[in-house]
Amino acid sequence: MGKLKFVKKEPKEATLSKKSWKVLICDDEKEVHTITKAVLSDFTFRNKKLEFYSTYSGAQAIEVLKENSDISVILLDVVMESDYAGLDVVKTIRDELKNPFIRIVLRTGQPGYAPEKDVIQDYDINDYKEKTELTDVKLYTTMVSSLRSYRDLRTIERSREGLEKIIEATRSIFEKTSLELFADGVLTQLISILKLNGHSFLVTEDGFSIEKEHDCDDCYKLLASTGKYTDKELEEILTDDIRSLFKEAIENKRSLFLDDVFIGYYETDLDKSNLIYVTGCEKLSKLDKNLINIFSNNVSIAFNNLYLNKEIIDTQKELIETLGETVERRSKEASHHVRRVANISYELALRVGLTEQESQMIRRASPMHDVGKIGIADSILLKEGPLTEEEFETMKGHARIGRDILAHSSKAVLKAAAIIAYEHHEKWDGSGYPNAKAAEDIHIYGRITAIADVFDALLHRRCYKEPWPLEKVIEYFKDQRGKHFDPKLVDILLNNLEVFRKIENV
Repeated sequence: MGKLKFVKKEPKEATLSKKSWKVLICDDEKEVHTITKAVLSDFTFRNKKLEFYSTYSGAQAIEVLKENSDISVILLDVVMESDYAGLDVVKTIRDELKNPFIRIVLRTGQPGYAPEKDVIQDYDINDYKEKTELTDVKLYTTMVSSLRSYRDLRTIERSREGLEKIIEATRSIFEKTSLELFADGVLTQLISILKLNGHSFLVTEDGFSIEKEHDCDDCYKLLASTGKYTDKELEEILTDDIRSLFKEAIENKRSLFLDDVFIGYYETDLDKSNLIYVTGCEKLSKLDKNLINIFSNNVSIAFNNLYLNKEIIDTQKELIETLGETVERRSKEASHHVRRVANISYELALRVGLTEQESQMIRRASPMHDVGKIGIADSILLKEGPLTEEEFETMKGHARIGRDILAHSSKAVLKAAAIIAYEHHEKWDGSGYPNAKAAEDIHIYGRITAIADVFDALLHRRCYKEPWPLEKVIEYFKDQRGKHFDPKLVDILLNNLEVFRKIENV
């Protein structure tokens, strides 16, 4: 057989891949490609035609599959550049590319090379045909059953992904994006339930989720989006028609099915509503709508619980900041010192490799780092100029006082605050207080807050000093790297100065 030209993809209109099922033909006989395309030229499944990719060897097929993970079906010859080239492709698809979705139909003109029973037992294929078997009708039947199977597997996968996102949101309640993650998961799951994957898989799936405050006509916040709404700003999405539909749902306090649009309405106990907009719903049955209503009731409860948890966390954060600021005002520290320390600590924590949850914990707990100063006399706390040795020993007691105030709480954030209050004056070289801990024996929370506290303090006026210029602060941290401060954290601070300058507004 003469050398065949490798055609990676048949020319098609730019939009076809969004409205078609991708089919890969892999066969070293050019006539097989021609006949297959001719037989299936008018084929449609769920209102979508076929888009063909042609390859003439196993190696070429693998290259195309690496670049197109959404190919639905491969019609695969067994004997090509080697007697078992097609079987090698099967193993690569399942074992190396980890693609369980593509439906593999083996076709052979030489069944003796690969007996059917052995192939079906030993290889993860979906059908095995001799080329002489594939008449017009059988090829049509094979394609329908393969695409139906592919569609169902993808629908299950989309459902799993949606559930995973919802579970992830409930697990990460302390993260700032937990509400957004939950909304994204709900949107994904809703699309799956609405059976958009059935008649428009990977095509329409257009929708978004927003938050709406009850007492404000134009107070919307975009939480999640998909399809054509992805990466668009809220102003682009909320057309007058959509606003009108949302107003109707809010006034009626219920979800709406209108033509091909579903409006999900989810009210909470905190003067907020969540609204979901999804297109492509014109073929829903009564059963489908009942399922959506049941799902929506559960989502309403979950949204409400998320908001209530967020309210608790926000209240806790506000109380901690208020207490921290009360101590700050008593000691006449720089305005908003504790808030800046909290934000610097958060950024350091993320960059040193702590999780989002731990970083948020440090952000909420660090405003309490000097709470022990509440037990220090004004004559020492507000003294202008250097402290005597005896006064300094008294001042050092604020670390232990702060720990004692907070340590008896069972709340995670206050336990973290107790660690910070007790250890943020320890030094990397062991010369700090109250316990002269050194290096990594000092809790990471204490090491992080120590840098945040000193960085902010040096840049602002205190009763005993004027603010330092940034250049002098940088030199100080370079000098104290590995002495006062964790060298790794100092490097993070100095390598990300723009981030921390923005917090300090310098």
